[in-house]
Amino acid sequence: MAEKSLYNYRVEPQEVDFTLRATIPSLGAAILNTAGIDAHGKGFGVDALNADNHSWVLSRMAIEFDFQPVQYTDYTVATWISDYGRVLSTRNFTLTDVSGREFGRAVSQWAMIDLRTRSAVDLSWVGDAHADAIVDAPSPTERPRKIREVNPTQRSEHRVVYSDIDFNRHVNTMRYIEMMLDMLPLELLTSGDPVRLDIHFLKECRYGQTLAVGCELRERSALFEIAGDGGPAAVRASVEWK
Repeated sequence: MAEKSLYNYRVEPQEVDFTLRATIPSLGAAILNTAGIDAHGKGFGVDALNADNHSWVLSRMAIEFDFQPVQYTDYTVATWISDYGRVLSTRNFTLTDVSGREFGRAVSQWAMIDLRTRSAVDLSWVGDAHADAIVDAPSPTERPRKIREVNPTQRSEHRVVYSDIDFNRHVNTMRYIEMMLDMLPLELLTSGDPVRLDIHFLKECRYGQTLAVGCELRERSALFEIAGDGGPAAVRASVEWK
C-alpha cells in the first residue's frame, strides 16, 4: 500500500491580495497542480493518457481553509488517492505550514474522458493497473456536496477567452472560481475567517461561449450557477465562511 506524497510550496507575491494573504484561487491552483504532478510521477498523468486520446477532468471538489497564509509562507501539500471507481477517482489533500499546523484540506473527484467524444470512459483499469498508488487513509473532510438549486439574486456575464482555457480546451477550474468570487463583497473575501468551497461540474464550457454567472448571496455564504450560451447549468458551487 502506498504512502501520502508531499510537495513543497511558497506563497509568492503574485498569489496574495492586498491583505498579503494567499487567495483562495492561488491555493486551489497549488492543490490541482499537486494532483497533476503526482499523477505524472506515478505514470498515469495527462501526458500518459493523451497517448490514447484520454484525459483527466475534475468532476467535483471541496476545499477548506482554516486561514489563508501570508506572503512568503512555506507550506507542504500532502496528497493521496483513497479509491478508484468505475466512473470517479477520489484524490485527497492536506496543507500544512512549516510549524506543522494544518490549515487546509481538500477532496477531489476525477473522471476520465475520451478527447474525441468528450464523454466519460471506464477508469477501472487505472485502479487495477496502479493499485499500488492507493493509500489506506480516509478523506480529510466531507466529500464534495451537491448543490441542487440556485436562485440568483445577482448576475454577470463572461465571454470565454484564450486565457480562460486549460489543457483540456475547456474553462480552467480556478477561472470559474475567480468569476464567482469577484461577485462577492470584499468584507467576506478579506475576513480571514475559515471558509469552505464546494464545486460541481455538470458539463464543459468552451472557448467563445458567453457564460451567465448567477449568485445567490446569503449572510455568510453564497450559491453559484454558471451556464453557457443560455443552456442548462454547467457548474454549481457554494462558498461558506464560518
